[in-house]
Amino acid sequence: MSTTAYGRLLRRTAGRREDGERCELCEAPVHGEHAHVVDARSAEVMCACRACALLFTPESDGNFLQVPDRRQRLTGLRPADLGVPVSLAFFVTRPDGSATAHYPSPLGATRWELDGPAWQAIAGRAGPLRTMRPMVEALLVNGVRGATECWVVPIDDCYRMVALVRREWSGLSGGDQVWAKIEQYFAQLDDTRSRPG
Repeated sequence: MSTTAYGRLLRRTAGRREDGERCELCEAPVHGEHAHVVDARSAEVMCACRACALLFTPESDGNFLQVPDRRQRLTGLRPADLGVPVSLAFFVTRPDGSATAHYPSPLGATRWELDGPAWQAIAGRAGPLRTMRPMVEALLVNGVRGATECWVVPIDDCYRMVALVRREWSGLSGGDQVWAKIEQYFAQLDDTRSRPG
């Protein structure tokens, strides 16, 4: 996601427009929980009304990709296995099979390119990673305070977490508030997964 795209999503997450949220494709009002699409050209996450979201699928060849709602906790994979120097990160693949890693910080999301063979080795160990949809799903890892969670989640979930870290961070180490909010965030992923669909 570009810096501009991240900034737009952060503003939408941090404070709603006075006239309410609107579909970024047709300008129709959207209320509460709503769909998102990714602009494949810019990797920008955009709000979408139900009608617009239904025009696209995660596998579309067009410019917009619908963000799916799969949330799956992985077993047999630990954050330490991924070789990242931070305890909270997410990994996104591109259509060409390459992958980038991102980690939240008080300034937003920091990104780095992953070594291709290293990512393929990781993906080979977990079936859900082999079916992860480029640009619209991510591997989200949590090693904060001894946690050992790995999830496949929609990309918009990751940017909600980035916004949470940016909004709640205080001081040099983040402060107790941000880490408590991160724990709540992952507990809600479990709650969402357990809801009947």
